[in-house]
Amino acid sequence: QVQLVESGGGLVQAGGSLRLSCAASGRTFSNYAMGWFRQAPGKEREFVAAIRWSGDNTYAADSVKGRFTISRDNAKNTVYLQMNSLKPEDTAVYYCAATLGWGASAWYLGSYDYWGQGTQVTVSS
Repeated sequence: QVQLVESGGGLVQAGGSLRLSCAASGRTFSNYAMGWFRQAPGKEREFVAAIRWSGDNTYAADSVKGRFTISRDNAKNTVYLQMNSLKPEDTAVYYCAATLGWGASAWYLGSYDYWGQGTQVTVSS
């Protein structure tokens, strides 16, 4: 089992920044690729970004590329999502998740075995 707890969400004005954190406990964090997903009201949960277990490869959705950066610190069992130039359409509940896979599977929520409870991000216009 891997337990994941997100933090860092909140209310921010458009153009602002937030940094989300996801703290992991349980099985060896460094074995897992980590992903961030988000779900806006009335919409399906969608992929945001993912990072390989070693931190040397990342993916990001086109909608956030150049604005959001995923990173991890395996010594602290934590993955981060730095979000800059936020837009109202980024408003959603953000979830972190863990998977033993990588490659194409990292883009799909069904590939992830463990999920956090989510943290709300609200961007006002």
